[in-house]
Amino acid sequence: MSKGTNDLVDDLVAKLKRRQLVGSSTVAQATLKLLIVVISKNNWSKPNELLNLVKSVGQKLIEANPTELAVGNIVRRVLHVIREEYREAEAEKDANLNEFQPAPLTTSSSMYNLLGETGSASKDNVHYPSSLRSNIIQEIREIKDDLENIYDQIKNQASLHIHSNEIIMTIGRSKTVEEFLKMAASKRKFQVLVAESAPSYSGQEMALELSKAGIETTVIPDSAVFAVMSRVNKVILGTHAVLANGGLIAISGSHMMASAAKHHSIPVVVCTGLYKLSPLYPYDEDSFNVSMNPDSILGFEEGDLIEKVTVTNPYYDYVSPTLVDLFLTNQGGHPPSYLYRLIIENYDPNDQTFDLSTMAETLPKKQRA
Repeated sequence: MSKGTNDLVDDLVAKLKRRQLVGSSTVAQATLKLLIVVISKNNWSKPNELLNLVKSVGQKLIEANPTELAVGNIVRRVLHVIREEYREAEAEKDANLNEFQPAPLTTSSSMYNLLGETGSASKDNVHYPSSLRSNIIQEIREIKDDLENIYDQIKNQASLHIHSNEIIMTIGRSKTVEEFLKMAASKRKFQVLVAESAPSYSGQEMALELSKAGIETTVIPDSAVFAVMSRVNKVILGTHAVLANGGLIAISGSHMMASAAKHHSIPVVVCTGLYKLSPLYPYDEDSFNVSMNPDSILGFEEGDLIEKVTVTNPYYDYVSPTLVDLFLTNQGGHPPSYLYRLIIENYDPNDQTFDLSTMAETLPKKQRA
């Protein structure tokens, strides 16, 4: 990797480690921008070289902040694009070879072709098209465009899911949910209850933005969620990440709200872009969490008490897929049971991990260097 791109990688790694970049959308766009530069500015000519390059960069970024799952999602999405482009180039190369090879006249000659005994030398002399680099970059830029338009694609579905005079409940502040509700308010009149999400109190910021848009909004303490849930028509949640089983990594308090909704048979809708969908499974739910400074819960002025208790301040909750009814994504609405199909469409099974030692085994024989 060239020195210039290596410096850019180190800069993004430092920002992730220091949490100067937070939030799935911000992190995803920064990762994609970096990968475009890495692919365009470095020399590579073979599939293994490019895949190893992207995986090595991805591994550094993921290790810098493992809880930002959007980094790994974007890297896997780019790897999937690279593999697809190479498959198309390989098919085009085979088609060109077949034009210059006579059709097999006997069963034996056909078998020789199948085993690769004939035509192997001519295949070695055929190179991938010079446009391959630009094709890969163009496909990645389309992913970048999708990221920039993600809010528009989700909020345009608002009028189908929110109806007049409904009472909607949400928690904390999610940009996706905020845009979704604002779009719905342009066509419907409804009321929103926002749980404040202590100790960050991001729900108060959300309520302020919604009220500025003319939406009747009420802030409630987290402790009142269950008490008022029976009056609610629908719960709409944002999320930090969606795991392969349909579970959520969402702001603390989301599990409590989803459980209360389940008890009262209230539908729970999650607004999220597909870039948050991760192929990882929650074998250890705590590994995806972040512990914040406990000072906001128990201040240092409580000196005598601090020495007698241990205080943890988790930032995220794990929400089981059994508590979610519908995912609204930039590709429409999907139940949790359908997410496995989206994972297959967006990620390659060989990219679950970033172990470079096994990379050579993940490519078809014709693509190995």
